[in-house]
Amino acid sequence: MTEHANTFLLVTILLLVTILLIFGMKYFSAMRQAHARVTTDTAFRELAEKATALQSDAVAALASVRTELADIKLRLASVEKILKEVE
Repeated sequence: MTEHANTFLLVTILLLVTILLIFGMKYFSAMRQAHARVTTDTAFRELAEKATALQSDAVAALASVRTELADIKLRLASVEKILKEVE
């Protein structure tokens, strides 16, 4: 009877250890997924900030180009006026 009790105790302990390992692996997996999600969210946030900054730079550059183009148009109009007067 002692041998059966020892076997039962051993099987019960192994079953409990297996259950604990399964829950431990689930917890570890959930922890890793949460960490990966935070890392991904941080990377996307940084990417969005960079895109916003680059878009602001592009808007500033476009405004500068528009100003220069308007200046060139004025100069071209004055050159055309001078050329028409010369003819």
